[in-house]
Amino acid sequence: MTDKVLSPPNHVEPLVFTRDQLDWLPWLEPMAEQDLTARHMAGLVDAARAKSPYFRLLARDPEVLEARTRTDKDIFYNPEAGLPRAERELAAAATSRYNGCIYCASVHVRFAATYSKRVDDVDHLLAEGVGVNLDARWNAIVAASVALTSTPIAFGPEHIDGLRKVGLDEASIVDVINAASFFNWANRLMLSLGEPAAAGKG
Repeated sequence: MTDKVLSPPNHVEPLVFTRDQLDWLPWLEPMAEQDLTARHMAGLVDAARAKSPYFRLLARDPEVLEARTRTDKDIFYNPEAGLPRAERELAAAATSRYNGCIYCASVHVRFAATYSKRVDDVDHLLAEGVGVNLDARWNAIVAASVALTSTPIAFGPEHIDGLRKVGLDEASIVDVINAASFFNWANRLMLSLGEPAAAGKG
């Protein structure tokens, strides 16, 4: 049995990057919430994610979803060492901005703005793109994230040196690499499965 392909929805699709909260509309039929079994819920990790059509779509392969979700949570929520949360979110936001994923960028710029309190800088990144001049530390994080996103081979010793020069230790550099790499993959997955919509307009 093949997945049902949904008809293009009649909705307001955002055409510019924004900090606004957005909806996401799948092109394939997600699982119905009432059909999620204990196995699917284990894959979601966080029961609240059952409300999300994106995660209900990924729940069709619950083992892969569980690995994906636990990786995501460890990269962004593990407080033991490494980058402050705001700069992990900055790496994800820069990656999403470069890849053109309006939905993912909206999520991660909100977090970056909330945790850093640098709302103007976050808005400049959205409006001007990844070439924007923020400050030395944020510029280095954005540059490293974009290099990894463009093609992994573009990321080299100069990016590591640039991160070290602005004060990042080894654990922090690993956080930049992990956040950018994870969202380089996640953007492509989300962009291939659906599209963003203005909240409440889908």
